[in-house]
Amino acid sequence: MHESGEDYLETILMIKNKKGYVRSIDVARELGFSRPSVSRAISILQTGGYLRKEDDGELVLTEAGLEKANSVYERHTTLTEFLMTVADVDTQIAEEDACRIEHILHKETFEGIKKFMKKNRSKKES
Repeated sequence: MHESGEDYLETILMIKNKKGYVRSIDVARELGFSRPSVSRAISILQTGGYLRKEDDGELVLTEAGLEKANSVYERHTTLTEFLMTVADVDTQIAEEDACRIEHILHKETFEGIKKFMKKNRSKKES
């Protein structure tokens, strides 16, 4: 899956968690994209089996879509925390960089970062 598809799935997940439902216009507003661009991306995600569009226009992640969205979101939040903790950067910078890094990071590297963060959270809590 392309980076843009992952961004769409993550955005849909975040809007769903915030509002309880998602429509194409919500995604367009959140990402700052035109409605036709979002409509095209939604169509591609539907064809790929990641998303379905209900008769009332609500966007619903399929099991595969939810799994992918959760994976991307976990990468994003873990990397944001890692950058803020280790690199001591501002939240805004950490968020922006995490958004770029989450798509290219090797799985093994990410697992190492997760282990590092888990170990260091445990030390702080002790």
